[in-house]
Amino acid sequence: MPSSRQPRTSPATPEFQRNAIAPGVLGAVAAFVGPALLGQGIHIVVVFAMAILAVIVAVFAGQAGHWWWIPPMAAIAIAWNPLYPFEMAGPWWIGAHVVAGLVFLTAGALVKARVED
Repeated sequence: MPSSRQPRTSPATPEFQRNAIAPGVLGAVAAFVGPALLGQGIHIVVVFAMAILAVIVAVFAGQAGHWWWIPPMAAIAIAWNPLYPFEMAGPWWIGAHVVAGLVFLTAGALVKARVED
């Protein structure tokens, strides 16, 4: 009896890859946790993480040709830079953490690069 099974085919290769999704999510986690750690010594870890991850997302955005994500990521990297920190506090700084987290999530979800063969 002939088999009615379809021959196995390899899975379709994706057209796009989202390289910025992991650093975007990690940056958002750091940004959303940051307000809870303000004023504590461990907050420096949040500052380092946000600055480094913003640069990584900016690089992936540039590689993907999504240049419009580079200025917001550069602003985050500058505002949260650990070498020359801004002395910000209060509700504006907490709000800035939330906005930065949303920017990280949005950029991570929208930056995509075409897969090369």
